[in-house]
Amino acid sequence: MKLELVPIPVSDIERSKSFYINAVGFILDHDVQPGNGMRIIQLTPPGSACSIVIGTGMGADKPGSIRNLHLVVADIDVARATLINKGLQITEISDMGGIKYAYFEDPDGNSWALQEIDPSIRLQNA
Repeated sequence: MKLELVPIPVSDIERSKSFYINAVGFILDHDVQPGNGMRIIQLTPPGSACSIVIGTGMGADKPGSIRNLHLVVADIDVARATLINKGLQITEISDMGGIKYAYFEDPDGNSWALQEIDPSIRLQNA
């Protein structure tokens, strides 16, 4: 089994599409309108095997209801600086004993965490 697609409920599709592409750096996989008022936009973080989907007519939850999706990065300082340079509001980095986090939200309040795990911790728990 592989997790490959996570629906993200949003209120304004164009605003969210722009946010994820321009502020966070996700790649647009497709933007299709198969009919019956449905629109599906799939976006993927660079290097990820898992994508997100936003759109209309998908029976999604309330916009802003998704909490703490993790984007795992090799260097949280570099990733955070890159997002700040794109104009993203993001928290300071907190170190939780070798696991570092920084948090941000999309325009609807869906929340995300950047996460960096010290490689020695991964080996201890493997």
